[in-house]
Amino acid sequence: MRTIPHRYLNTLILFTVLLFFYGCPRAFALDPKEVLVIANLNAAKSKGLALYYMEKRQIPKKNLVLVFMTDKETCTRDEYERKALPPIRRFLHQNTDIRALVTLFGVPLKISSPGKTPGEQAELQQMELKKKTMEDQLNDTSFTDATARREKQKELSALKKNRAEFLRKIDKLASFDSELSLIKKDPYDLNMWLPNPYYLGFKNQKTAIKKADVLMTSRLDGADETIVKRIINDSIEAEKTGLNGSAYFDARWKDPGERNVSGYGFYDKSIHQASQWLARKNQMTVVLNDDTTLFQKGECPDAALYCGWYSLARYIDAFSWAKGSVGFHIASSECATLKGETSQVWCKRMLDKGIAATIGPVGEPYVQSFPVPEIFFHYLTEGYLTLAESYLISLPYLSWKMVLIGDPLYRLNLNP
Repeated sequence: MRTIPHRYLNTLILFTVLLFFYGCPRAFALDPKEVLVIANLNAAKSKGLALYYMEKRQIPKKNLVLVFMTDKETCTRDEYERKALPPIRRFLHQNTDIRALVTLFGVPLKISSPGKTPGEQAELQQMELKKKTMEDQLNDTSFTDATARREKQKELSALKKNRAEFLRKIDKLASFDSELSLIKKDPYDLNMWLPNPYYLGFKNQKTAIKKADVLMTSRLDGADETIVKRIINDSIEAEKTGLNGSAYFDARWKDPGERNVSGYGFYDKSIHQASQWLARKNQMTVVLNDDTTLFQKGECPDAALYCGWYSLARYIDAFSWAKGSVGFHIASSECATLKGETSQVWCKRMLDKGIAATIGPVGEPYVQSFPVPEIFFHYLTEGYLTLAESYLISLPYLSWKMVLIGDPLYRLNLNP
C-alpha cells in the first residue's frame, strides 16, 4: 500500500473532538426510521435479508428500495447511474429524514472505472510519446555525451514520476457504498477522492462537499446469507448483553510519543493511541503488539476489538471473534471481494470467522483513506454513537474505495 503526504493528518487533540461532538447534536443519534435499506431484486436472498433486518431493527416497511441490476460484485458506472441512482433518489426526494443507507447482500460491492475522458487520454498519450522519445534517445549508441545522458535520464525519471501521479489522480474505481454516500450531490468530480466534511481531522477546513450532501452508508454482506443474518443477530445481542472479550492492537513500531509523524507513522501512532484510550477506560483487557511481527495463530482469543497492519491479502488466523466484535486491518484491497472462495483478504475472512463489523478498501486506497483508529475506537466504545456514526467522523475521504460492513445502528455496550 502506497502513501502520499497529507497535510491535514496531524495528531488530534481530545478536547477539540469533544467540542465538535457536543456542538453538533443533530448530526448524530441515528434512529431506525432514518435508515433506508437497499436490496437487489436480481439477487437471490437480497430482498429476504433486507426484510429480515428491517423487522429485527424495527425499520419502517416503507424504507426499502429495490433495485434491479447485476448480482455480481462489480457493476459498471453506467449501470450504477441508470439502475441504482434513480429509484434511490426518488425515495430520498420524498423522504427527507433519511440519514443512513444500508446496502444488502446482492448489491454490487464496487463500481468499475468509466475510463479516461478524451482530455485525460490525450494528456496520457502526450506523456507516452515523450517517454518513448527519451527512451529512444538513451538507447541510441551515438548518444555518447555523458553529461547530456545524465540530464536526459533525470528528465525521464521525472516524467515517469509525473505519469504515475497523473494515473493516480484519474483513478475512478470506487466502492459502491462510498459513491452512494454522495447520492444527494450531483455532479461531482469522480477522479480519486473527495474530503469528507464530517471527518474530525478536517474540522474548520473548507471542503468541496458540504455536510448536507453526505449520507452515512454501510453494508450487510458476506460470503452467504448465514453470515449476514449472524451479523444482524450478533450485533443486536451484543447490545443487550454487552460486548465481552479483549481488544487487540497490532502496531509495527514503538510509540513515537509527542513526535509528529505522517503517512504510515501517523496510523501506527493512532493505533497506539487507540490502545491507550481503551486501557485507561479499564473496561476490557487491552493487548498491544508493537514490534515488527504480527499476531500469530491462536494469540488473540475472545477478540472483541481489533486494529492492525500490514499483511496484504493474507489473513492471519490469530483470532477467535467474540459475538459483536469489530475490527479492521490496514492494507490494500482487503475488501476487493466478499465472495471469492479462495480469497484470503481480511474483510472476507474476518466475516467468515465471526466478526460482526469490519472496514476495508475495494482497491488501492492509500493509507490516509482509512478511518483513523483513535477516533473510530474512541467514539465507538463510548457507546453514544452508532457504528455508522463512528465510521463517518473518523473517515477522511468519500467517493473512494472504503467500505463499512456491519449494522449501521449497532451501538457498542461495554457496560451491560
